[in-house]
Amino acid sequence: MSFTALCHQIFPAVIDEYHRYDDVDHPIANPYREGSIEHLLYLKNWIDTVQWHLEDLIRDPQIDPVEALVLKRRIDRSNQERTDMVEYIDSYFLDKFKDVAIESGAKINTESPAWAIDRLSILALKIYHMAQEVKRTDVSAKHVEECRRKLDILLQQRTDLTTAIEELLADMAAGHKYMKVYKQMKMYNDPELNPVLYAAK
Repeated sequence: MSFTALCHQIFPAVIDEYHRYDDVDHPIANPYREGSIEHLLYLKNWIDTVQWHLEDLIRDPQIDPVEALVLKRRIDRSNQERTDMVEYIDSYFLDKFKDVAIESGAKINTESPAWAIDRLSILALKIYHMAQEVKRTDVSAKHVEECRRKLDILLQQRTDLTTAIEELLADMAAGHKYMKVYKQMKMYNDPELNPVLYAAK
């Protein structure tokens, strides 16, 4: 099974599992062995799925401002977890390709494999929710048709992104490309780097 095929197997299963409960506080039940790449992919998409719905909740025009602030803090934490998961997945690829002989003239990609997989995870969520819009019976035919066109585009994006990821992994396996991992130095979360936080000390 190709790596993207594994993603296409796990991500929809995660999204379906979440929507059995449709509750941002429902505990994750990751079925894969801890430390495995399957476990990481499941956890990555669960984080993305919960955050998707947190982003919906915070846009409620009637939301209480205090509750909105609590949600904003939670979304911030989720963003950090999402970034951490990307770095864990990239560590998997660094280990996988560590013995590959990088050829002279090999190039680095604009993004690491895991950041491309992050996009694939979000795309799975877009596809799921756009498909739900297509199935709605309480909206106009125009709405359904517009959403169907958008869904077709999202499915084409998935095909293109899948191809690009597989080509990148093949190039890395052959030594035609190599990867570097730059830690995401998020300054706003760091009490030593965010001026609002260090001024409050």
